[in-house]
Amino acid sequence: MKSLQLGLQPAPAWTAILGLAFFSALCILAGAGSLLNLAFPVGALGVGIFLYFRYPILYVGFTWWMWFLSPLVRRLADYRGGGYTEPSPILLAPFLVTFVALVTLWQHLPKTHRQGGLPFVLSFAGVFYGFLVALIHRSPFTVAQALLVWLAPFLLGFHLFANWRNYPSYRQNIERTFIWGALVMGVYGIVQYLVLPAWDRSWLIQSGLSSAGSPEPLGIRVWSTMNSGEPFAAVMVAALLLLFTNRGALRLPASVAGYLAFLLSTVRSAWIAWLAGLLTLANSLKANLQMRIIITIVVMAVCVLPLTTLEQFSEPINSRFDTLSNVEDDGSVETRQATYSELLGPALTSFVGEGIKESTPDSAFLAIFLQLGWLGTIPYAGGMFLIVFSLFQGSESRFDLFAAAARAIVVSALVRLFVNSIMIDTSGIVLWGFLGIGMAAHNYHQHQRSAEYRQPLPQNSHSERG
Repeated sequence: MKSLQLGLQPAPAWTAILGLAFFSALCILAGAGSLLNLAFPVGALGVGIFLYFRYPILYVGFTWWMWFLSPLVRRLADYRGGGYTEPSPILLAPFLVTFVALVTLWQHLPKTHRQGGLPFVLSFAGVFYGFLVALIHRSPFTVAQALLVWLAPFLLGFHLFANWRNYPSYRQNIERTFIWGALVMGVYGIVQYLVLPAWDRSWLIQSGLSSAGSPEPLGIRVWSTMNSGEPFAAVMVAALLLLFTNRGALRLPASVAGYLAFLLSTVRSAWIAWLAGLLTLANSLKANLQMRIIITIVVMAVCVLPLTTLEQFSEPINSRFDTLSNVEDDGSVETRQATYSELLGPALTSFVGEGIKESTPDSAFLAIFLQLGWLGTIPYAGGMFLIVFSLFQGSESRFDLFAAAARAIVVSALVRLFVNSIMIDTSGIVLWGFLGIGMAAHNYHQHQRSAEYRQPLPQNSHSERG
């Protein structure tokens, strides 16, 4: 494979990544979806291990893309393989790739408290406690699935934090990953809404995901390459906030496609989360950087708003915006109210907890208390909020746009604490990933300031003996 001729460096890493992509495409085109069901997670794990040990920066980017694209690969494999596969082994791929970072946990957890990592130790203890409780009540196989769901986001966040010395390289990689992610997922989301490809239509019918809309063009709530609108919107919130830190040529097309697809997802909690993140970002910056943000918003609005007035796009977006001011007759709000009425009491009185589960209520607040109990919630949530507190204590967000955006993304995730499962699966990857890189920025800049302070003053060039 001539990865060198494509300008992709380092060549061995890109040969492995493109090899997996081409093999997957070949299986889909050949109608060998059943083969891909097994080969894709195994191949992804192999590439992930190779990148982790040889090209650790690219490992992080590859991990993000596994979370972005694996659900789409699953739908294509099912469509070309002649049947709907549930559960799909392909959806294991992002978890397996992320779990390679167990090596980082093993190497760094015992000594991480000396680098400000005590909050991560506390949160890990909370998950491990929930794992032990689950083993008492359920089969090891079921508990292992739950552990994948709960621990994978934490592992990515801890991996980024533990490698804080390489923060500039990870920052560049994540920026590039998310700007391309906004473009790819945004364009696909728009095409999905206008055309509804056969594989998406087939999956929507067979999965019975009624909340995604009717299986016809212009009738769906966009979920793009994801499994549903909520994880797609969570990723897009992060991507769209990171676009404010970028000055590259891709920023404008990525913004246009990303914002339009984001609006077409009609996930109101994500819209509110994006606004909260934007306010946090703007408030973090110096005046000159705030002006840059304002100019960027104006340019993006000029490019995106005319598209939202087109007949194909305006009706679902406007009707969803109307429900923000009129929630009395909103079915999803009534469902959440019923859920809280039923589960809030048991959640707040759960001392031991039920143990971690693969499925959770559509509320991180309820899920954490129900599954971890007070004994697990205190260290898990306590560690998480100690990290958030540290992010707001540092001054790096005043001059490091990426660090400011990472903090804003964390805030945007926490805004959805009561209405979405923000700590697991794709949403959890976003939350913990940016908690980790935010703490990496904090440690890196703190170390840089300490090094400058310790640097000896230049000696006087004139001899003192003259």
